[in-house]
Amino acid sequence: MSDYQPNILLVEDELHLHEALKLNLEMEGYDVTSAFEGPKALQLIQHSHFDLIILDVMLPGLDGFSIIETVRLNNNETPILVLSAKNTSLNRVQGLKLGADDYLTKPFNLEELLLRVGKLIQKSTQSNTAPAALDQYRFGSNTVYFKLLEATSHLGVAITLTKKEGMLLKLLIENKNTIITRERILQTVWGYNVFPNTRTIDNFILNFRKYFEQDPKNPVHFISIRGVGYKFQD
Repeated sequence: MSDYQPNILLVEDELHLHEALKLNLEMEGYDVTSAFEGPKALQLIQHSHFDLIILDVMLPGLDGFSIIETVRLNNNETPILVLSAKNTSLNRVQGLKLGADDYLTKPFNLEELLLRVGKLIQKSTQSNTAPAALDQYRFGSNTVYFKLLEATSHLGVAITLTKKEGMLLKLLIENKNTIITRERILQTVWGYNVFPNTRTIDNFILNFRKYFEQDPKNPVHFISIRGVGYKFQD
């Protein structure tokens, strides 16, 4: 048997539940890292490797759904098991659409949780040995390669994207034909409660138009919705 202990990030702000889950997971042989607030969880995810993230939805500082969205925009495919007191199908669908792998509503059966954890850990181990999937998108003779942070414009010009440009592009493209508010962009891409000036987003959009629009002054892909946010169209 391997000596490797899978590492789980447990993000739950309810102290007694957190302690109970941590103890049971450790008794199953897992190495557990704890976080009680959204921003701290995101910081840990960005700087450490985990085989599984167990994530509450209602967290101080940054909610679980925003964390999932940010994690997936960073091309981090670590399995995520959501724990939530919200048991409506709408919330379940939202979590799964954003990139969660599984969803349990509170109160839950501990044995069932441990079973799901085991399956997700197995998935994580298998995915680590699998070849990376191609992650690109084509629109209007432009091609974006998210994993490489590169793009090719309709003129055939090679473009190197910054990490934030890649994240914002992915957010807009994955929600094409949907208006994305400035608040959501700032929270998802920057991931902080203290946001940069909203003019920052305007400058990013201007860059995208220069890169990808045939006529940057009359954009057809990156559309401003005055006073609200932005929308991407094919």
